[in-house]
Amino acid sequence: MLRAGKRIDVYDPSQLKQKLRYILIIVFSALAILSLRLWYLQIIKGDEFRQSSENNSLRLRKIKPLRGLIMDRNRKIIANNRPSFDIIFIPDKKRKINQSIEKIKGFYAEKSLEFSEDVSIPNRIKPFVPVILERNVSLEKIAVVETHSFELPDVETEVTPVRQYPYGEATAQVIGFTGEASSREIKEDTSKQLSPGDMLGKFGIEKSFDSRLRGKSGAEQVEIDVSGKIVRSLGRIPSISGDIVVLNIDVGLQENAWQALGERRGAVVVMNPQNGEVLALVSSPSFDANIFSGKISVEEWKRLAEDPRHPLENRAVSGQYPPGSTYKPIVAAAALETGIISPETIFHCDGVFQFGQRIFHDWKKEGHGDISLHRAIVESCDVYFYNLGKMLDVDAIAQYARGFGLGVPTGIDIPNEKSGLVPTKSWKRSRLSAPWYPGETIPLAIGQGYNLITPLQLANAYAALANGGTLYRPRIVKQIESPDGRVIEAFPPQKIGLIPVKFRNIAIINKALWGAVNEAGGTGYILRRKNSDVCGKTGTAQVVGLPQDPMKRKMKTLTAETKDHALFVCFAPCEKPEIVVAVVIENAGHGGSAAAPVAKKIMDVYFAQRENADEQRPKSSTEEI
Repeated sequence: MLRAGKRIDVYDPSQLKQKLRYILIIVFSALAILSLRLWYLQIIKGDEFRQSSENNSLRLRKIKPLRGLIMDRNRKIIANNRPSFDIIFIPDKKRKINQSIEKIKGFYAEKSLEFSEDVSIPNRIKPFVPVILERNVSLEKIAVVETHSFELPDVETEVTPVRQYPYGEATAQVIGFTGEASSREIKEDTSKQLSPGDMLGKFGIEKSFDSRLRGKSGAEQVEIDVSGKIVRSLGRIPSISGDIVVLNIDVGLQENAWQALGERRGAVVVMNPQNGEVLALVSSPSFDANIFSGKISVEEWKRLAEDPRHPLENRAVSGQYPPGSTYKPIVAAAALETGIISPETIFHCDGVFQFGQRIFHDWKKEGHGDISLHRAIVESCDVYFYNLGKMLDVDAIAQYARGFGLGVPTGIDIPNEKSGLVPTKSWKRSRLSAPWYPGETIPLAIGQGYNLITPLQLANAYAALANGGTLYRPRIVKQIESPDGRVIEAFPPQKIGLIPVKFRNIAIINKALWGAVNEAGGTGYILRRKNSDVCGKTGTAQVVGLPQDPMKRKMKTLTAETKDHALFVCFAPCEKPEIVVAVVIENAGHGGSAAAPVAKKIMDVYFAQRENADEQRPKSSTEEI
C-alpha cells in the first residue's frame, strides 16, 4: 500500500528520443568532418602525397661511367680501370648517418675489422643522395655489410670503377692521378654533373683532359621495399664511357729513361725535334699513382707532401736550374748574330779571367791556350765565353735566349709548368731595386748567375737547333678517340716561332756540338756512337758560389746538397735529327760523367728499337734487289 503524498516516477519516451538526437548529431558531424578531411587529402593534396609515396618506394640511382683509357703511341695502356667496392649510405628523412656508421663499426668489431675514417662525410646531406662511407673496401667488409643488410636498410654496397696505372712511378708525373671531387670543384663544375663521391683528374694528363676522360653518368630508377633493398628496375639510362687519350709518349722509352735516372733526383726529357712530340718525360723521385685510386691515409699524404725530396713535383716542367755550359751555344749565337765575333775569333785561355778586382776561373785549371769558337764549345772553355760576356750586353743575351724559348712557358699540355728566368736590366731593377753591373754578365755567359731554365725548355731549345731553327710547342697528347676507337680530335705539330739565328750560324754551332761528342777532347765524348752521329753539350751548374781565394776554394767542402748539378743535352743523327734528349741530375757533379751516361742509355734503346723496326718492316721488291 502506497503512502499518501508520494509520487511514483514514470518513464518518459520523449527523453530517450532527445538523447538519441544529440548522439546522431555528434556522429554525423564527425562523419562529415572525416569525409571533408578525406576529400581534402585525396582530392586537394592527392597528387602531392602520391608523389611523396612514390618517392618513398622509388629511388634514382646514379650510374658512374668508365673513365677513358690513356694509351701510349704504340697503344699500350698506361691508365686503365679496375672494379672497386664502396659502402654507401642512402639517407632519408628518418634514418641518421651517424647511427648507421656506429652500427657498421659494431659489426666490424665482431670480425676485428676497423672502420676507415679516410672518406670525409659532407656536412649537408640531401635525402636519397648517396653518401660514400668507405671507398675501395675489402671483400671481407662487403660480406659483413651484406650479412647484416636487414639491420642496415639504408646502407648498400656498390661496385665503382677506379684508376689503375700499370707503370707506377715511371709514368706518374706525366699521367697524374684522380681524386674525389671537393665541394669547391663541384660548385665550379660548369657541366653540373659532378656530385659528392665523384672522381676527377687532379694532376698531369688526368687533370688537363679530365673533361674528355670523365664520360657522362647514367641513371636507373629502381623500386625498393620497406627495408631499402631493390625490388626491381623501372628504367635505365646507360652511362657513356670517357674518350680515349692517345699520347706521343713511348712507354718503353719512358721506362728506360726512368731506370737510367735511377734513385737520383732529376729529370729527363726526350723529344722529336721535327714536330715537338714528347717521347718521354721523367721526373725523379716520383710516386705510385695507384695509391690515390684507393684510400690514401692522412699519414701517407703527409709523408708525400712533406718529403724533402719533393716526389710530387714534376721536375721536367717545373724544376728550375742554372743551365751551366748548355747555355754557351745560345751565347755563341748571340755573339755571331751581333757580329762581335766570327767563327775564326780566337781568345787566349790560361785558366783565369780577370774583370776589375774579381777573378773568374775556368773549369780546366791550366787553361786551353789559344782557342777558337769551335774548340771553345767542343772543350767547353769558360774563359772564351767570359770574353763574350764582357763584350755582350745582358739585354742582348736575353733577347736571343728568349728567341730560343727560354724565360717563358713552352705551353706543354700538362699543368704546373714554370717559366724559368732570363735576367735583364729592367728585371733586376724591378725585382731587386738595384742596377745591373757589367761584371754580372760574365758568369751569365756560361749559364750561371740569375739564369734559370727547366729541362723541358732546354730540350726544346736544342730541338730548334737540331731542326734548323723552328720552335715547336711540346706535345704529350697525340689524339682523342671515342670509346670505339674513332678519332675525334688530333693535335698536329704547332709552330710557336723561329729562333733569331741565321742558318749558317746554326750550322757552325751544330758542327761544334758534333765535335763535343765526336772529337778528341770533347766533353761529351762518352756519347760517341758508331752507327749514328750525336751532337751534344755537357753542363755543370754551380749550386753555391766558391771563394775567390785559391786556398779557400781548395779547402771548400761541398755537401751532397751543395754539389754541382749535372746537365747534358744532345740530338741525333746530326744530319737528320729525330731525337733530342735532355738530362738534369741534381747535385751529381759534372755533366760529362753523370748526365751523359744517362742520355747514352736512352739513345742506345731508341736506336735499337728503330733498327728492330726496320728489320721487321716488309721489304719492297726494289729493296730486295
